[in-house]
Amino acid sequence: MQKRDAKLNPLALLAGLFGSGKGAYALDEETWQAVTDLPLFDGLSEEERTRLRELAIRLLADKAFSGAGGAEVDIRMATAIAAFAALPILNLGYGWYEGWSEIVVYPGEFVYEGEQMDEAGVVHHVRHARSGEAWEGGPMVLSWQDVEYSGQGEGFNVVIHEFAHKLDMKNGDANGRPPLHSGMNPQDWAHDFQTAYDDLCRHVDRGEENAIDPYAAESPAEFFAVLTEYFFAAPELLQQAYPAVYRQLARFYRQDPLARLQGGALR
Repeated sequence: MQKRDAKLNPLALLAGLFGSGKGAYALDEETWQAVTDLPLFDGLSEEERTRLRELAIRLLADKAFSGAGGAEVDIRMATAIAAFAALPILNLGYGWYEGWSEIVVYPGEFVYEGEQMDEAGVVHHVRHARSGEAWEGGPMVLSWQDVEYSGQGEGFNVVIHEFAHKLDMKNGDANGRPPLHSGMNPQDWAHDFQTAYDDLCRHVDRGEENAIDPYAAESPAEFFAVLTEYFFAAPELLQQAYPAVYRQLARFYRQDPLARLQGGALR
């Protein structure tokens, strides 16, 4: 889906909320089994699945889930979101998701209407449909329709996309460079991501086909979030398109989904 991130009007958002409060949902076993049977989770070991479950349970306890636009969140919805969200931090730890407290769910795409500044500094009034939104230090907003479409191995997962923004924001505004681990070279990260980003932008500007969603060319922050989706949901496409970025993400997330899938195929 396109145009996945922008700031909503907080007052308009709060007017339609049906809140649950922190810890309102336990993990629903039937939903957990159905979601973790999706291709996104193929190749995980039993030990990894146990840690995934523990992280999901902690997220359910730590975040308040609220419905907006007529949606009412239930235990199935909360469990599905928690399952997808747990995967990026499987080897990072839950601390990466601390510092904010709410997930807001709309039934489908929601409308953002407000002001945005272009590269020339000109402010424009815009109105866009969104499938997800992440605010620095504030709530996350998701379209349930897009959550349901996630996890099918096609490079799209709105939950992973928005949680990638939250990881990016751990050291300030989302800019495509989250806090890097000790031993990771910031110059190498910047070089590999900038080279790939420039390449994608050239393809998009020329109207050329590319394996990566052109929405990733919107900004370095969107590039990081979209490529994180591909890293987990379609790792072979990312590795073929931008192998240096794949290696950087493997170092950052401390996972290798492509190797995991190939190993799973051999069993």
